[in-house]
Amino acid sequence: MKTLNLHQKGTTLIEVLVAMIVLAIGILGIAAMQTTSVKANQSAYYRSQATLLAADITDRMRANRVVALAGSYDITTAPTSSTANEVDGDQAAIDKAQWLNQLATSLPEGTGSITHDNNNVFTVTIVWNDGRGRIRSTEVTDSEDADNTVNFTYRARL
Repeated sequence: MKTLNLHQKGTTLIEVLVAMIVLAIGILGIAAMQTTSVKANQSAYYRSQATLLAADITDRMRANRVVALAGSYDITTAPTSSTANEVDGDQAAIDKAQWLNQLATSLPEGTGSITHDNNNVFTVTIVWNDGRGRIRSTEVTDSEDADNTVNFTYRARL
């Protein structure tokens, strides 16, 4: 005669449901980690572009050193991001316009400024909006999180 243990009915089904819940939580964690990774990669790409563009304008100033030391490459305040900067005039004006156009093309809301001191040290500051690439911290409040701009500073002596 066959005896059934009535207390064990449905136990396997509950175990399967608990395993499915644990698996679902794990998959959600992996998806969140992948999203964070993509954001960090995008932010790193923007920083790489800023580094290349800062080196580009510095090389242009080195090629036209006398004019650069006279202050013709200075942009004291960063203009609004635009790809419509006029590429005409002397070499310094052409270089600045091309550089500002490249900033606006390569970086979201990208713009920059250039200043120098009496020791021939040039400071190139590049500003862009890193809202897509920014990884938000749990300690940051919403008001602190509203500003997504990043300032990249590059200094070089001519």
